[in-house]
Amino acid sequence: MGWGEVRAKLAEHFGFRRFRPGQAQAVQAAIAGRDTLVLMPTGSGKSLCFQLPALALPGTTVVVSPLIALMKDQADALQDRGVAVAILNSTLSAREQREAIAALAAGRKEFVYTTPERLADPEFRAVLKGLEKIDLFVVDEAHCVSHWGHDFRPEYLALGGVIEELGHPPVLALTATATSDVIEDILRQLRIPDAEVVHTGFDRPNIELAIRPVSEEAERRAVLARLLQRAPGTGIVYTATVRAVGELTEYLDGRGIAVAPYHGRMRAAQRAENQDRFMRGEVRAMIATNAFGLGIDKPDIRFVIHHHLPGTIEAYYQEFGRAGRNGEPARCTLLYLPEDKNLQRFFQGRRYPDVGDLVNVYHALKRLKETPPTLDELQAISPVGKSRTKLILTLFRDRGIIGETKDHRLTLEQPDLSPDDLARIIRAYEDRDERDRLKAHQMVEYAETRGCRWSYLLNYFGDEAAPQHCGRCDRCAPERFAMTDLVPGL
Repeated sequence: MGWGEVRAKLAEHFGFRRFRPGQAQAVQAAIAGRDTLVLMPTGSGKSLCFQLPALALPGTTVVVSPLIALMKDQADALQDRGVAVAILNSTLSAREQREAIAALAAGRKEFVYTTPERLADPEFRAVLKGLEKIDLFVVDEAHCVSHWGHDFRPEYLALGGVIEELGHPPVLALTATATSDVIEDILRQLRIPDAEVVHTGFDRPNIELAIRPVSEEAERRAVLARLLQRAPGTGIVYTATVRAVGELTEYLDGRGIAVAPYHGRMRAAQRAENQDRFMRGEVRAMIATNAFGLGIDKPDIRFVIHHHLPGTIEAYYQEFGRAGRNGEPARCTLLYLPEDKNLQRFFQGRRYPDVGDLVNVYHALKRLKETPPTLDELQAISPVGKSRTKLILTLFRDRGIIGETKDHRLTLEQPDLSPDDLARIIRAYEDRDERDRLKAHQMVEYAETRGCRWSYLLNYFGDEAAPQHCGRCDRCAPERFAMTDLVPGL
């Protein structure tokens, strides 16, 4: 297909007459069959980089994503354009899964959206291997494959092997946040060392950044309330804990400010209802943990407020990047209480397993050696939390300590390890722990810097376009961020 026909499909299917920065290069690379890594800020049109070439190519495109809500939104939008799409994830019933796989195997689907967990199934991989041709293997949120990324997901580590098993179709990996170390790790883990890298930079010219120092929690809540009373449009308030979501929701409700809570421990139906209210603009803000926002397609968010200090600059950038996706001005404010550093140290101390955790999981596997458990069954009897158990199993799997049957049962391949053997394994995460401590320190540095906020962020990501003076942060234009403007009455 010629480039003129590709541009015609851009107008026909997406309603655009021209590409955004970086999109044309990514589309050309994908159509030419080259492995590609795309780094674009949130809201820059990453999904078009694989959807358009997929429509221009004759075979099937496999899209791997951890974001089930976004998966459904994108699939619905493609189906509205007459594109045949299959979804395979944990939300489908057994019958729906069988029907989707049958349609895929029969060659009736141009796209298949799935998760890394689903690709762990050998039978599903066999279906993919049986397809006439996979034109493109798309890895969304590609930073999740990196041990050094801010949202490492162990299940992503298997994707490099899956790509090889499928005959290494052209790979298109996408992310909005990656330092140079993470970029190198993505290319290594996905086994695409020679991939073309499309990098449009990390700057968001329509976003203003500000830090509001506070001296105590009562002041922080008062500042938040007044910010919400003054700020235009709708937005998101991020907190570090589930408890804070409830307390702030109650506090703001008591002051007549319409907000809705959102966190991972809520019932799914309640989360969905609150999200729908937010999308319809019925609430001023969503008060949420970082469980909210991934895959939320609301382009007119006008503000993001961080009520607590985020753990990393990557997480901070990704979260405030949900503002202003329509290109309109947006303001992002961090309410900085220095004591938040202690909260992040607490979270970090709980993040990684210790030798005792490894011993507990290993002994649980030994007790069940004769009747190998599934992951869910192991987690049910393990005294270690779910996320740590998954991390430990990744360590065990990488070292050949465990295997997996076709029906996803975990087999113990090395049943005679000692506590000293397990202690040596845990040292693999010492470097990562030290790296996370550095990242937390850099987040504090950002909050306390006397220089340009955007300059600090862009230099952190290695963006060569970093300005010395952005003109849109509280350091470069303090008169625009005076508290008389931000919080009237203080």
